[in-house]
Amino acid sequence: MHASPLSRRTVLAGTAAAAALTALPGVQGQAPAAGAAQPAAPAYRWRNAVIGGTGFVTGVLFHPSVRGLAYARTDIGGAYRWDDRAARWTPLTDHLGWDDWNLLGVEALAVDPAHPDRLYLALGTYAQSWAGNGAVLRSEDRGATWTRTDLPVKLGANEDGRGAGERLLVDPRDSDTLWLGTRHDGLWRSTDRGATWAAVGAFPATPGATGQGVTLLVAAGRTVYAGWGDADGASANLFRTADGATWEPVPGQPAGTAAKVPIRAAHDRHTRELYVTYADAPGPNGQTDGSVHKLATVTGEWTEVTPVRPGGTTDDRFGYGGVAVDARRPGTVVVSTNNRWAAVDTLYRSTDGGRTWRSLKDTAVLDVSETPYLEWGEAKPKFGWWIQTVAVDPYDSEHLVYGTGATLYGTRDLKHWAPQIRGLEETSVRLLVSPPTGRAHLISGSGDIGVLYHERLTASPSRGMATDPVTGTATGLAMAAARPSYVVRTGWGDHGNGAHSDDGGRTWTPFAAQPALGKDAPGPIATNTDGSVLLWVFVHWDGTKYPAHRSTDNGATWSEVPSFPKGATPVADPADPTRFYAYDTDTGTLFASTDSGLTFTARATGLPSGDSQFELVAAPGRSGDLWLSTKGNGLYRSTDGGAGFSRVAGPWAAYALGFGKAAPGAAYPALYLVGATEAVTAVHRSDDEARTWVRINDDAHQWGWTGETVTGDPRVYGRVYLATNGRGIQYGEPVR
Repeated sequence: MHASPLSRRTVLAGTAAAAALTALPGVQGQAPAAGAAQPAAPAYRWRNAVIGGTGFVTGVLFHPSVRGLAYARTDIGGAYRWDDRAARWTPLTDHLGWDDWNLLGVEALAVDPAHPDRLYLALGTYAQSWAGNGAVLRSEDRGATWTRTDLPVKLGANEDGRGAGERLLVDPRDSDTLWLGTRHDGLWRSTDRGATWAAVGAFPATPGATGQGVTLLVAAGRTVYAGWGDADGASANLFRTADGATWEPVPGQPAGTAAKVPIRAAHDRHTRELYVTYADAPGPNGQTDGSVHKLATVTGEWTEVTPVRPGGTTDDRFGYGGVAVDARRPGTVVVSTNNRWAAVDTLYRSTDGGRTWRSLKDTAVLDVSETPYLEWGEAKPKFGWWIQTVAVDPYDSEHLVYGTGATLYGTRDLKHWAPQIRGLEETSVRLLVSPPTGRAHLISGSGDIGVLYHERLTASPSRGMATDPVTGTATGLAMAAARPSYVVRTGWGDHGNGAHSDDGGRTWTPFAAQPALGKDAPGPIATNTDGSVLLWVFVHWDGTKYPAHRSTDNGATWSEVPSFPKGATPVADPADPTRFYAYDTDTGTLFASTDSGLTFTARATGLPSGDSQFELVAAPGRSGDLWLSTKGNGLYRSTDGGAGFSRVAGPWAAYALGFGKAAPGAAYPALYLVGATEAVTAVHRSDDEARTWVRINDDAHQWGWTGETVTGDPRVYGRVYLATNGRGIQYGEPVR
């Protein structure tokens, strides 16, 4: 459900690398001279523009020894610590920078019951060949500071099975010993609190091709149990060790399709029973069967305690996911269904060891007023989906939380539920527009949740997701520069994939028609400065590019534009309604139109090519003033409508560029750059037309990959909005 960068970025070392880059063939003109002295870096305050969750919360762990302390992990947005008094989450991994974007996915977390300040994270978003290896972070102060150990193996926090676990565990016999389950490389162990790791050769299971490997690690007394996700449904998938040296299959364990993959486990220390949830697939998608079993660890007796067996019809197929026991009440356990789309997932609670169950959904009163997008355009919110983590507060039996694909719900009375999500923002952001007038300072387009209208930056948008049509992932968002009340958007919708707004993005009306391509390949869109012409580009999810289409009647009719470079992002001239631009990344050619998008002709050629993530932007209020970010090839500028470009001195890497209100006394808008002027890829600002740059984020605020888009606020000097891939919308303001 989440966007991700397609390849790891390579960072050259220092400014010498920038000096070594030379002008490419076909690039014309002279670059502006860099100033001799760089201004001092300003102090910035960074915060999230509040949406509230929006991503998959894959794990929650209450600390067993500290009241009010809990931790959460997400598939692409890092880890968090819960402060019960403040009732909010504190992000713990924002310090991970550009080169470490793959570590923003948290595969597993672990706490030490005997040492309350210790926290461990296993990081690694993807296990693919193009992704970096995983790492373990360890902290002695609850995540305030970290020590890092890089692993020789890959982890997969955003792959199938990411809601299973936990795959990391402090050994119950020895706090210095940790266990780590991997997807492709078996079981690993550390005997020095995570500083070094070695594979456990004695672990009996052999990794398969499914990419699941060890799905869970849990302690039951002094015994450690490990779930195995590569079994075939007939062979053993649950193992144990009583001495930390020898492992064996657990005798009598359940078999069959409904118990093929152990998802999660929880131990009731009062009754000495281990509860295990199973499914026929790792999830979160694709599960059609599942079960719940408990093991009496003293006698070795297994008992099936499945609340409801999945049905035989397509509408009632599901697996089981989360499981948690009540530390204060023996025999009280909660489990979750998963992937139950038609009937909607639920939590089942038992107070008699699984003999009888009650569905908590049936009596639930949901209040999503704090995060209205959770209504998803429907009459009322659903109880949840993708529920693979459940946790019961060990100090409050009626404080229960569960994670979904979009939020974390909590209750204090087992009846009234609301998002327990303050401070946790996991949106994968694609598009940002900051209007020069109107009620909202920001409109955003994101993965999964579409377009949002932000009346305030400190509260979730009250209107929720943009509807009419309801849209999932946003692919295009544009505002008419001379008519900012007119905004258009595109994306994956239920009833058409494009819409327009005449009130600055507060309300929307679907286009009266859309090209046939719009159904399966909605791409970016642009509107000229007065809103009289639309250009819509179509790109299939598999990368296939199609011709752009043009409308002059607000989307009622569309005509193909054969001369537009397929797949390019259209850019409207901010001052001249007859001009559009497009950068063909396949050939390194700038195309321009001077007849309102009817025809396009090639202008500058020989520019950097070969990467679809190159970005072309136009300076506000000026005709023909174009800037081109070409990743590791640097930043280019044209002041003649794309006839010629010159290399901008200073940034040797440029990934995203935006504009904001000019500095006091300055004639040109402030520029905001995600790129590198020295060794570190960071967020920069220039107040003097790119002659000098200052870094405005710091080492504590990096958020992994931030190369999608950035924009300043045209009404507030110094304020900048930054899209992240998993940490939502960050906005920074100078400390005054």
